[in-house]
Amino acid sequence: MHDVIQSPAIGRHADRDAGAVETFAYDNAIVRNFIVATVVWGVIGFLVGLIVAIKLVRPEFLNFLPQFSYGRLRPLHTNAVIFAFAGNAIFVGVYYSLQRLCKARMFNDALSAIHFWGWQLIIVSAALTLPFGITSSKEYAELEWPIDIAITLVWVVFGLNMLGTVYKRRERHMYVAVWFYLSTFITVALLHVVNSLELPVSFLKSYSMYAGVQDALVQWWYGHNAVAFFLTTPFLGIMYYFIPKAANRPVFSYRLSIVHFWALIFIYIWAGPHHLLYTALPDWAQTLGTVFSFMLIAPSWGGMVNGLLTLRGAWDRVREDPVLKFMVVGVTAYGMTTFEGPMMSLKNVNAITHYTDYVIAHVHVGALGWNGGLTFAMLYYIVPRIYGTKLYSIRLANTHFWLLTLGVLFYSIPLYIAGITQALMWKEFTADGVLRYGNFLETVVRILPMYWLRIGGGTIFLLGALIAIYNLYKTAASGVFEPGEAAQAPPLRPLPPREGSAWHRALEGRPTQFAVLTFLAVLIGGAVEYVPTALIRANVPTIATVQPYTPLEIEGRDLYIREGCLGCHSQMIRPMRAETERYGDYSKPGEFVYDHPFLWGSKRTGPDLHRVGGKYPDSWHFLHMKDPRATSPGSIMPGYPWMYTDKLDDTHIEGKIITLRRLGVPYPAGYEHQARTDMQAQATQVAERLKTAGMNTPADREVVALIAYLQRLGTDAKVKPGAMQAALQPAHQGDR
Repeated sequence: MHDVIQSPAIGRHADRDAGAVETFAYDNAIVRNFIVATVVWGVIGFLVGLIVAIKLVRPEFLNFLPQFSYGRLRPLHTNAVIFAFAGNAIFVGVYYSLQRLCKARMFNDALSAIHFWGWQLIIVSAALTLPFGITSSKEYAELEWPIDIAITLVWVVFGLNMLGTVYKRRERHMYVAVWFYLSTFITVALLHVVNSLELPVSFLKSYSMYAGVQDALVQWWYGHNAVAFFLTTPFLGIMYYFIPKAANRPVFSYRLSIVHFWALIFIYIWAGPHHLLYTALPDWAQTLGTVFSFMLIAPSWGGMVNGLLTLRGAWDRVREDPVLKFMVVGVTAYGMTTFEGPMMSLKNVNAITHYTDYVIAHVHVGALGWNGGLTFAMLYYIVPRIYGTKLYSIRLANTHFWLLTLGVLFYSIPLYIAGITQALMWKEFTADGVLRYGNFLETVVRILPMYWLRIGGGTIFLLGALIAIYNLYKTAASGVFEPGEAAQAPPLRPLPPREGSAWHRALEGRPTQFAVLTFLAVLIGGAVEYVPTALIRANVPTIATVQPYTPLEIEGRDLYIREGCLGCHSQMIRPMRAETERYGDYSKPGEFVYDHPFLWGSKRTGPDLHRVGGKYPDSWHFLHMKDPRATSPGSIMPGYPWMYTDKLDDTHIEGKIITLRRLGVPYPAGYEHQARTDMQAQATQVAERLKTAGMNTPADREVVALIAYLQRLGTDAKVKPGAMQAALQPAHQGDR
């Protein structure tokens, strides 16, 4: 039987009636199922990551099918690692530790099964839709609306099962790990629902309810806090349970746990705008994001210190116990990333790191080191116990430990160097005041050796994961699985009277009040930042010349989203000399008022495209997307040959016009009936211009729509009021 971790406060109340003992069984079967899912999806996620890394140096690698293109596989990789690998690992930790912390079997076995199979079906849905370009484009929230609804339902099932277990617990006080699990459920539900508000066009197509600046703010409120409450708080709960268990030591400081928890969940939710520094987001929101991001150092490091100091007196065991080794490297990676994050929120640091590979390195130290380290530590701890045996090979586990550690280092260090190198090259001017590296491609070619080193680091990490799977399999094979582990505990005792200043101990015995306070703590920051941005018109000043996209441009924009172009190209020119010299006038908030969703991007593997409209002739784009090396020797952009043969699917253009009008885009009533005619007319114009340049293509091909969209980008702000209608000639504007 596994005893519950006793914090000092909890231990003071071990005065229950020893005569009333109940017998029950922990559900190990659901834990085992999530373990299998964790390792299977983990390997798939790491492998897809390795493939996309190879594509960055060999762009035509596996590019014979559109489903294997870089832009479509990249979100598959991020979703697989975050929601399939880390997500299933979270459920392993929660289902194993929650039962033991509550001294109760999970609330309902049917809910456990629905949760498991529902989550796996969602992952399969992602694997089937993302390679086919079915995406909402919002980073870490790319899945379309039916899958979003399924996520909501399955998450509610998980929450009901968790809360039901907490309510039927036999241990009065909720241990600190349970606090983090509760905050995870509450906040992820809030983030997912708010960020996923969208209006469907068809079964697998929707547009975000928010536009431009508001959409960017909501997305990064979600995106940053998905990292906080999906990849951080549940793993902190895992840390608080498994480190004391593995080290056989109590948590270093119960009071520090309290400060760590409340400070972390209150502050974290404010920090999202630091992803949007120097953008068209209002300055006050950027400043709030920076201030709260910097404040995050204190609670984050409080948690790290609490975890590491729990090992006081047990460091000699770290040399021998692979579980503790992985825990230490995981918590150390957590400390590093939570120091880097606040530093990168400072504007002067952000000006160098944002849009570069520095961010990619930062993210992977967290994903591979923090989440990977804790996950494998947890698996090495649990599998021998539920199979009633010992770990098959300590030597193989130690080998895995070094491969994981070296893999993280070989992955991240080259990318840190690449990121800083590229940023400095972007910003370098000659003595004559012109950009030293005016051709963006020069800055890409310079860092390709770092990309090769990244492939090496990823390979090492994947090799370590495969060794771990072999070791865990052999461990399981050497034991006997115990699906229902017998346990005994006294029934839940009544709430004790309020004990002076021990207010938090009283709160720990009241899950409802605890959950409500947690919800309020995370709600405040998001509301303060979003509501003024949505309601105060001065935050997004309009521009008279900015007009809705034409039907053909809408289709081209959707193709841009389908191919994942925003994974490499931003559409946000920051007010920096180097950027305005390279790309043109900086981006204004009013230029994005009809953008559902926003497409500002988060990484520049290629140049910014916000002012690309009219920069090149149609023929240049035609050649560039078919064979990027034909126009840009040395480019690492893949070709898109299928867009030259595939006919444009315009069957939903009427629905798209209607949906966008419902979202506030000022298409006149009834314009949907004119949209197809306008689209064909504009496509014919593009095709004729291409023919004049010696490039024959039917007007109904996808590449024509994409060219129309690219040629529109950033042109509205250049047009004087009154000249806009003549420039674009969409028939609907004449109908007003």
